[in-house]
Amino acid sequence: MSTHLQEAAKLEQLSHESPDEIEVAAGREREQLEGWIPTLASDAEVREALEKAFDYRGDITITRKDSSQIQGYLFDRRTGPTLDTSLVRIIPSDSENKQQPTRLNIPYSDIAAIAFTGRDTAAGKTFDAWVKKYWEKKAAGEKNIQIEPEKLD
Repeated sequence: MSTHLQEAAKLEQLSHESPDEIEVAAGREREQLEGWIPTLASDAEVREALEKAFDYRGDITITRKDSSQIQGYLFDRRTGPTLDTSLVRIIPSDSENKQQPTRLNIPYSDIAAIAFTGRDTAAGKTFDAWVKKYWEKKAAGEKNIQIEPEKLD
């Protein structure tokens, strides 16, 4: 698990390199977050968990401090100097109008718990996985190989 401090240090290190000298820019490490319920004991833990929720490609469940729960896709976050001035934007799973879904703004300070409850739709969807499937089908003698994307729920 990389932290913001580690990522900032890596970016600082890479800022002194010429783009021609490096092949790959630093990226965020992929983690298995599906089913994870982080501890939110400090402001830093809240911020880190919400950054990971933003990168997650599945639904999360947010429990507010009033015990109400919202399940949906976290599509945006706005960070400020305090938890009161920071917020996440989420599309609830039960949004009736799929063409123009409801979008909720939830302040970080209103969040009591987060759970990564939905299936991570991006897990295992790397180009390497695609190439591996392609070569397996080719080795099996298949013709006109097309690897179709998995259907989303």
